Amino acid sequence: MKTRNKIYLAVFAMLIIAFISNNAMAQKKPGPWETPAKYKTMKNPVKATDAEALANGKALYAKHCKSCHGSKGLGDGAKSATLKTLTGDFSGKDFQSFTDGEIFYKTTFGRDEMPAYDKKITDENDRWALVNYIRTFKK
Repeated sequence: MKTRNKIYLAVFAMLIIAFISNNAMAQKKPGPWETPAKYKTMKNPVKATDAEALANGKALYAKHCKSCHGSKGLGDGAKSATLKTLTGDFSGKDFQSFTDGEIFYKTTFGRDEMPAYDKKITDENDRWALVNYIRTFKK
C-alpha cells in the first residue's frame, strides 16, 4: 500500500511539473505597444532626484507592480508565471529607451493583462513618481 501511494504521489508531482512547464512555455512575447504622440513627448513634472517622491514611487511599485514585475523589475514576480504574456524586463535598454511619457501612458492605460492604473493610482504625480522609481532599475 505504501508503494502504491508513493507511485501516485510521484505521478501527481510529475503532472504538476508538466503543467507548470507547459504554462511557462505557453507565455508569448508581447506585441508592439504604440504610444500616442502626445504621451511620447510628455515631460515628467516630478523630479527624479526628489527623495520623497522616489520613496512614494517605490511604495506604489511594491503595492501594484512587484507581484508581476518582480522586486528588481526583471519580470519575475510571483504572478508572472501565471500570465499568458511575458512581463518583460524594466532594467534592459529596450525598456529604458522609452520616454517617461511612454511609461506613464502604459502605466495609466494598460492593455491586455496589464491593468490600467488611472483609477487605482488616481494622482498623476504619483504615477510620475512611479515612472521615476521604475527608472532606478536601469542596468
